[in-house]
Amino acid sequence: MSDLKVTTNGPYEVRGLPLIRMRFVVAKESVNHRWVDGEVIDTSPHSDEDGTYWLCRCGRSESKPFCDDSHLKDDPTPFDGTENPQRHTPYREVAKTFEGPGGVVRSAAPICAHVGFCTADGSPPWRRVREDDPQAHASERRMVDFCPSGTLTRAESVAGEDIEADLPLRIGVVDDGPYFVTGGASLSGSEGDYEIRNRMTLCRCGQSAQMPFCDSTHEKVGFRDS
Repeated sequence: MSDLKVTTNGPYEVRGLPLIRMRFVVAKESVNHRWVDGEVIDTSPHSDEDGTYWLCRCGRSESKPFCDDSHLKDDPTPFDGTENPQRHTPYREVAKTFEGPGGVVRSAAPICAHVGFCTADGSPPWRRVREDDPQAHASERRMVDFCPSGTLTRAESVAGEDIEADLPLRIGVVDDGPYFVTGGASLSGSEGDYEIRNRMTLCRCGQSAQMPFCDSTHEKVGFRDS
């Protein structure tokens, strides 16, 4: 049974995952990039006896991050949460591979949430991996490791396994942004199960073109928690 389920034109059904408020800090230097934990959110008032609760996916709920059935309202228009079927394609089949003295960096642009950790340090990691400079490689590793969507990964070789941080199994509710899911949570949708990833960002503004994943549309439409 999945930890998260994308219901048809409805909320995310969540089975017992901890919920916490978070914000992303994008600094001018990658060494200062970070995720900042906020308060733990009590899900019990919104949960069934088995710990299942529902998170808003349409962006309209008055009880964010929890669903209040606003997706069922036709005003201003019915919520269309249709998933992009291409998002079921395994990561390595869509990611570009960049190899150099710093190892291997992969980038899968279709799942990018455009947070900006990979560009704030001047030169992106797929360029730094090709430099013959230990400091550039350290910067590259930090930028990759702080990519919340999992768009970026790193490995020691093309055939090697991805090097991932040991992250807690939980959902972060990012201020005015997506759900940041970590720790290898399972996700299922109308077309079946998605590939399990250590990091992923899920849309909660209701308008992503890459449903159920975030594509930063929340910034364009001015999505707010309140």
